[in-house]
Amino acid sequence: MPLSASLRFILSRFPAQHLLVIGDAIADEFIHGTIARVSREAPVLILRHEFTEIIPGGAANAAANAAALGIPTTWIGVIGRDRSGRRVLTDLRRRGIGTTPAVVLPGRPTPTKSRVLAGLPNAARQQVIRLDREETSPLPPGVVETLTARVRAALPTATGVVLSDYGYGSTPPEVIALLRAWHKATRLPVVADSRHRLADFHSLTAATPNQEEAERLAGATFHDLDAASYHAERLRAQLALDALLLTRGADGMTLARCGAAPLSIPVHGSRTPVDVTGAGDTVLVAFTAALAAGADWETAMHLANIAAGIVVMKRGTATVSAAEIETALSNEDLP
Repeated sequence: MPLSASLRFILSRFPAQHLLVIGDAIADEFIHGTIARVSREAPVLILRHEFTEIIPGGAANAAANAAALGIPTTWIGVIGRDRSGRRVLTDLRRRGIGTTPAVVLPGRPTPTKSRVLAGLPNAARQQVIRLDREETSPLPPGVVETLTARVRAALPTATGVVLSDYGYGSTPPEVIALLRAWHKATRLPVVADSRHRLADFHSLTAATPNQEEAERLAGATFHDLDAASYHAERLRAQLALDALLLTRGADGMTLARCGAAPLSIPVHGSRTPVDVTGAGDTVLVAFTAALAAGADWETAMHLANIAAGIVVMKRGTATVSAAEIETALSNEDLP
């Protein structure tokens, strides 16, 4: 079957899937302001506040991407009983995402990344500073037990699992071990992306690290395509994964999979992105969803590449819809 036809077939199967997105929800806060003048107190700009928006980030953005693709989705993770947490949960529910299994934890703040965007009137806003509020201490044992039990209860209806780890505690070793056993028993896809703990996510279906994350684990710099291919396969074998999808920014993607030579493809669309915020979440979800829908490795990579090429042309934390991918396929010269 031609690639374009395969991609359309896989997209048509998305509504029949059920993805569990497990991981760290982040509140991405964008504070928009107009430059009024330079302060007399210090050499800084004074902004006139226009509006503030909070958008689901991290694993919550991954869940939002899955829902935008038309996939029934449930998010499971720990979130604070605070303003940011309430805003994220409300937004997810508005998108039709299941949040009932989420663990709402009083006294633990929802990770929040506040970006101040400034500009002159009638001009594009530029990010001038980011303030992060986060709690990285381990979760209490009782919370880990509750989280693991809720993941276990949700698994019977899942056709695929996304693990999105940003270092805030929602993917503890107990949850990873449970999913490792589930994957072994069912052969359904469990795909992970981890900012700092990629080595912990071994013996799953696949991982989707970016080049920086992969270089950190490999202890080497990938100077060219040959190096990227070599280390992608080396990491895949080291982590006992069926596949590893390495995202390389403007240089595209490299897929290492068991029993075949690494395969690389160029970036979809422009090599100059507007905003890469959350693009890794988009790749993770599109790749996992395609596998859950029956795609082979290469088709899943191409779908993830197209989705990423679309989302990086949008400002802020964004999602991609199945309709947008269909439009891209219509405009692409694919075999």
